[in-house]
Amino acid sequence: MKQNTPAAWEQVQLAAKLADLKEDHYRTVLTLSAMLELFIDKGLLSREELTAKAEQLDEQLESLISASLHPMA
Repeated sequence: MKQNTPAAWEQVQLAAKLADLKEDHYRTVLTLSAMLELFIDKGLLSREELTAKAEQLDEQLESLISASLHPMA
């Protein structure tokens, strides 16, 4: 027979999972930032190219999200 887990304990478990995700996210962003800095330092790309590409990808994502939220527009 399965016991019901108290709601408070479920909240603690959820908070722990969220903390783990935040740590993973931080490590991922840190690694990506380090890689980008190395690419810039080595002259493989410029900050301007990086900024332009980020803006382009952001616009594309916004368009996709908008299209999925308003398919008949």
